[in-house]
Amino acid sequence: MTTLPDGRRIPPLTADEPAMLASWLDMHRATLAVKCAGLDDEQTLRTPVEPSALSLFGLVQHLAEVERNWIQRVFARRDVPWIFAGERGGFTVDRSRTFTEVVAVWEREVAVNREICAGRSLDETGRLGPEEAAVVGGDDAVSLRWILIHLIEEYARHNGHADLLRERIDGVTGA
Repeated sequence: MTTLPDGRRIPPLTADEPAMLASWLDMHRATLAVKCAGLDDEQTLRTPVEPSALSLFGLVQHLAEVERNWIQRVFARRDVPWIFAGERGGFTVDRSRTFTEVVAVWEREVAVNREICAGRSLDETGRLGPEEAAVVGGDDAVSLRWILIHLIEEYARHNGHADLLRERIDGVTGA
């Protein structure tokens, strides 16, 4: 597998579907980490893309919540609490933590989710909660395939936000 100069692995050009989805999700997770690398708490708390109140700090919190919600709650049907002060979206900055702590929480959620998904069939289903069902429609069953594609989409969208935030914070641009 080839890596980029920043250490991110390029997803394989040919692979089976589970490996392809996992590698693209990992690529997007690594992209978020690259976008946040080398910044201090003050920088990650900045909201430099007005009028948005979005910060890298809040974005990492949000993606930790997204990871937990879709894999642990929906797919694995675990009854786990929200991580950040009971807030569903996770965007509101938890000032009781440092950015290093928030990144560690996100990394733990990713690690747990890799374990849950390892060796599972993409056709296995989880159960949407009422809030998710209201947003995505349909019945309450959702396949692991759909969840992984949704997570890839979620990271891709938010990595675009992270690009803009990082550029406004210190001028760093790139993939």
